[in-house]
Parts: sequence; C-alpha cells; structure tokens
Amino acid sequence: MSRINLVTTETANPEQQELFDAIQGQLGMVPNFLRIFANSPAALTAFLGLHSIADAGELDLMTKERIALALAEQNACEYCVSAHTAIGRKAGLTGAEMDANRAGTSQDAKAAIAVKFAKSLAEHNGEVTTSELLEMRNAGYSEAEIVEVITHVGMNVLTNILGKQAC
Repeated sequence: MSRINLVTTETANPEQQELFDAIQGQLGMVPNFLRIFANSPAALTAFLGLHSIADAGELDLMTKERIALALAEQNACEYCVSAHTAIGRKAGLTGAEMDANRAGTSQDAKAAIAVKFAKSLAEHNGEVTTSELLEMRNAGYSEAEIVEVITHVGMNVLTNILGKQAC
C-alpha cells in the first residue's frame, strides 16, 4: 500500500500523462516510485533528466546495478531490492553476484571497491576518506567514474526514500 498518492493513468493531468507516456515508451511500464514522483511533474522531470545524464556516463551498467543493490539493501528498501534484482539479472548479474552486492561487495575485485565506496558515501553522508578515494583511483576508476559513483549514490538514496513510500 502506497504511503503517498500514486498518480494513475486515470488521475494524471496532461503534463503527468505526457511524462508517463515517455516512461512507458522507454520501460514498457511506469514503476510505482515514478508514479509517486509524478505528484510533482517538476520533480519527476528533474529526476528523469538526471537519470538520463547519469546513464550516459562512463560507469558500466553492471557496476551501476551493483551499487543500486548494495544501497537498496543498506537503506532497507525492499521495493528497490526487488526492482534492481530484476534489472541486475537483465544486465547479466548472477544470483551469487547480486547476493554479494546486497552484502556490500562483489565477486569482481574492481567492482567490489566501487560498491564499498558507494556504501561508505551513503553511510557517512559523503564524508569519505582520502584513502577511500585513492583506493578507487588505484583500482583504475577515472575521476569521471568516481563522480558518477557519487551521482549514482545520490540518485539511489533518493529512489530508496521514494521506494519506501511505494510499499
């Protein structure tokens, strides 16, 4: 049961319906957390814009999904765990890998560092140590990829908060 009103196709105003049509065209459906976002078309538009820009970055899809799973678990958002398990499967993550991600690590050594960094960012409100940044660089992550991990942490914390309202 949603704790905040879900905007439905029946209740959507023209601006909300236009956003839903675009989402439907890309995803084949409109997830409930986006229906919550739609209460504010401005907020939904901003989120979709940030999400689109972040998806165009250098960070690979599997690492993005590993981070999403780790943060959904850390933030106790079952809605997001479920959604990112399905997305992770489509991205090529195995069940064992997703279990590792939810535990805050990865079977891939380089990805494990990114997941650990992402969890630390979320846990410490962005206050990561110089050694954590150096560990990312030493693992081969570029400055762009580090910024993208930070961006994905922010987006996932936001979606975890909204996802908790969708349940």
